[in-house]
Amino acid sequence: MNRELDKCLAGKYYNCHDEVFLKYKRKARILLNEYNRFAYDQESEKKGILAQLFGSIGANISVAAPFICDYGCNIYLGSNVSINMNCTFVDCNKITIGNNVLIASNVQIYTAAHPVELNERLTSNWSLESNEYFCRTYALPVTIGDGCWIGGGVIILPGINIGKGSVIGAGSIVTRDIPENCVAVGNPCRVIRRINGADKYD
Repeated sequence: MNRELDKCLAGKYYNCHDEVFLKYKRKARILLNEYNRFAYDQESEKKGILAQLFGSIGANISVAAPFICDYGCNIYLGSNVSINMNCTFVDCNKITIGNNVLIASNVQIYTAAHPVELNERLTSNWSLESNEYFCRTYALPVTIGDGCWIGGGVIILPGINIGKGSVIGAGSIVTRDIPENCVAVGNPCRVIRRINGADKYD
């Protein structure tokens, strides 16, 4: 594997302008441009594009247009997954979505991040000739478990795990892991009750 790709998937600082990532971006843009022009009922054509774009897909997948992603190859979908329109998946690291998952419109899932401290964020000894990005970048995987429902306009930040059966209320910003079988809402998103026969949340 490519050294920068290894660092990226390990959650370490990596050069997001390395050729391997530019290649991913070029391929994704070509496929997305084609995908987002298909009519709603061109199901077989759309499935063919998704099979080329994503890391893996299960059966009975629906991804409404327009859809935007960064690399595509780091997105892994289970079966019976519905992704509504205007969703953005920044898949610099893996985005893994389980079976029987609903993702509403305008959901944003981010895996890429930068250090908060300015002296850590800026790439040391950076120059235009370095072929690097001017600030340091790392990426952390996001996982959405089986049976989840992600409401409209939700933002999921890097490194988040949402447990199976949980529901994230519309407009929430998910900044920490959410246990399974919970309803969680707000900014920052927090658990408000247990569902699916689970015990009361402590």
